[in-house]
Amino acid sequence: MSLNLQTHTEHFTNPLYLDSGRILEPYDITYETYGELNEDKSNVVVICHALTGSHHCAGTYEDENKAGWWDGLIGPAKAIDTDKFFVICTNVLGSCFGSTGPMSNRHPYHEEYRYKFPVVTIKDMVKAQRILFDRLDIHRVHAIVGGSMGGMQALQFAVHYPNFSNKIISMAATHATQPWAIAFNKVAQEAILKDPDFKQGYYDADIIKEQGLSGMAVGRMAGHISFLSHESMNRKFGREYKRDDGLYELFGKFQVESYLEYNGYNFTKWFDPLTYLYITKAINIFDISRGFDSLQEAMKKVQSELHLISFRNDLLFRNFEMKEIHNVLDSIGNKNHTYVDIDSDYGHDAFLVELDKFEDYVKDILNG
Repeated sequence: MSLNLQTHTEHFTNPLYLDSGRILEPYDITYETYGELNEDKSNVVVICHALTGSHHCAGTYEDENKAGWWDGLIGPAKAIDTDKFFVICTNVLGSCFGSTGPMSNRHPYHEEYRYKFPVVTIKDMVKAQRILFDRLDIHRVHAIVGGSMGGMQALQFAVHYPNFSNKIISMAATHATQPWAIAFNKVAQEAILKDPDFKQGYYDADIIKEQGLSGMAVGRMAGHISFLSHESMNRKFGREYKRDDGLYELFGKFQVESYLEYNGYNFTKWFDPLTYLYITKAINIFDISRGFDSLQEAMKKVQSELHLISFRNDLLFRNFEMKEIHNVLDSIGNKNHTYVDIDSDYGHDAFLVELDKFEDYVKDILNG
């Protein structure tokens, strides 16, 4: 069977009322679908992406050699089987891959929003997705799956749209972003804002795509440190030195330094800096219990079968943050959830890299 990858953009003219009290109109949502929708629309699986991800979670476009970010998990005969399920992944509001964000045109002014774009929350992102699904005449789905910021969206669906999904899998996430993660985002934010080429948000996007933005590269290097762990860095790089650099050259590099430089600078050519500021803001203010008296009260809303997956050595969202949600669900007598801590020392990015450690679990949940 084929993956049947299709990309679409929907345009909405009704106002979207945001958490902040502001209104976004009009707006676009770009999304990708895989597989075939069955007759009674009961085979829909929604995928939610992380900070720098996009709607392109599987397969390859004609002009690229790198597959979508969860390609090992989604496709014919894979854990999320596109021969069986109709998979939808939307690009979140505020992103730079087709959905409306800070560099989109601000109607009716024929200029980009830039700082006039409103702060959006994870809840806003999920609300916009829900409106998209209504337009597609999909009112209940089989499952929602996401990791990191995608896992936050999955939890938000569980609490705010309790009857929308039969099953929800949230991995490598948290119920509220903790100071450690906010601190890494602060380094990135400062590095971007202080780069003269950022021009206080009024940079030329084409020049950035061509030359990159060194401040953002530095911020991204800090991010990369939080995505890995001591163990994965040791395994990946050890104390290896670049072959053609001398140990006593001041700017001679260890392999780990090369890796951070390469990934940091490369990143700035395909991800927009204002988008980075807006989405890290959404992550920083994420708190599933906002608007409720407690996490307990929020979790009482959950009706879906909820599956929580943490990774033992995740330094960004620690495994005990996920376990806390599990403990709260236990304390309120929720029997319809599971929690598993994956034995991994890779770090936060394990949810993207070590698929073999949880793909069977995901498969069993979706088919169970």
